[in-house]
Amino acid sequence: MATFSQRLEDERKKRGLTQRGLALELKVPVSEVVFYELGDKKPDVDTLNKLADLFNVSIDYLLCRSNQRQDPNLHVKEVLSKDPVLHEFWEEISRREDLQLLFKQTRNLDAESIYKVIEIIKTIEDEERIRYGG
Repeated sequence: MATFSQRLEDERKKRGLTQRGLALELKVPVSEVVFYELGDKKPDVDTLNKLADLFNVSIDYLLCRSNQRQDPNLHVKEVLSKDPVLHEFWEEISRREDLQLLFKQTRNLDAESIYKVIEIIKTIEDEERIRYGG
């Protein structure tokens, strides 16, 4: 099983960066990168976000919580990012187990269809909250 330190080193090398080069990108001392790759230290949340952006991978992938390099819902999030209400609603309901199959299907749709599907789900959820007082 991969570890954070191994994933970090692999991603750094894929980008053709030295430890010093990565440290410059992250604006941290070289010793920090060395400690990360040795497994002696874990980066803070801001540094994890920078690493994920730099390597174009998800934080879950870096932390070995997933073998999927990208967030599978990234496309959906990008489509909905223009509508804060639907984006927030997506974030809220995307963790629901009863809707996981739907989300798996939705991520393969074009932008207009994704928007429509999430709008419909939100309308149904809103109506149920009103009907059942939730």
